[in-house]
Amino acid sequence: MPFHLDLPTIWAFILAFAIFAYVVMDGFDLGIGILFPSFQVGEERDQAMNSIAHVWDGNETWLVLGGGGLMAAFPLAYAVILPATYPLVIAMLLGLLFRGVAFEFRWRHAAHRPAWDLAFCIGSIVATLAQGMLLGALLQGIEIKADNYAGGRFDWLSPFSLLTGLSLLAGYALLGATWLIGKAQGSGQAHARRLAGWLAPATLLGMAAVSAATPFLSIDYWRRWFAFPGVIFTAQVPLATALCAALLFCCLRQQRERLPFLLALTLFALGFVGLGISMFPFIVPEAITIWDAAAPPSSQGFMLVGTIFILPLILSYTAWSYWVFRGKTSTDGYHA
Repeated sequence: MPFHLDLPTIWAFILAFAIFAYVVMDGFDLGIGILFPSFQVGEERDQAMNSIAHVWDGNETWLVLGGGGLMAAFPLAYAVILPATYPLVIAMLLGLLFRGVAFEFRWRHAAHRPAWDLAFCIGSIVATLAQGMLLGALLQGIEIKADNYAGGRFDWLSPFSLLTGLSLLAGYALLGATWLIGKAQGSGQAHARRLAGWLAPATLLGMAAVSAATPFLSIDYWRRWFAFPGVIFTAQVPLATALCAALLFCCLRQQRERLPFLLALTLFALGFVGLGISMFPFIVPEAITIWDAAAPPSSQGFMLVGTIFILPLILSYTAWSYWVFRGKTSTDGYHA
């Protein structure tokens, strides 16, 4: 019997990995931007900036891989999702652009630093809200006719998409705060610890609200989560989330430095697992499966060969960058 590779499934997992890598790596960058106005001008803000100076632009690699991979591996899904969410995609890219420009220019023009600090914050908030609302718009469903988007201009705007946007805002802020607990010193670390104490319950509340609302969007979501015997396995996700949350609160009370960030990442991983349970095997929920949207096998196979070499390279230089710049940050360094 000839060996057969299920290329659409392989590419679905590659894209899922790229998206998750972007969320966890750029998530704390954006989180620091969201929280930036709360830090004192001077040492606290400089420490926050320097803690991400060596990784913030490299983290965008995963966004390029996710978007480019979607277009190349699943062109039908790309052709449907983008027209349905163009305003959100444009807002996200503009937010990331403002954040990147502000990051560099705030160090070069001290007289205009307050304006660039504000742009850094606004860009981070806009990009995060757009990403969260895009997820909500996808989960609530996209109207399709003859493999084309057939919905309205503002179908992406709904109470559910706003809920997912605000929940992601809290989640990214939690990642930023817990990252700074491990990287900052003195008053900056103390402030980040206080923020994490508020943001942890806010993030969990957002996760709970989105999780409670999702099964009511579609009967298929409900069945995937609550139909027997599948519920025996799906029930482990909220149980693991509750355990992770308890450990996070415990570590924050004990003033641990590294574990809060790792546990915050674990919360995101569990949320990602829940998203997979709700969606798989659909790439556009209840409309287009990964097999329906897949590019020809010859195209996916050709790209897979290149990905086998490129993906380990990206992971290697990313890991090396984090290793070289491990430890506490200071107020001088990258842009000094």
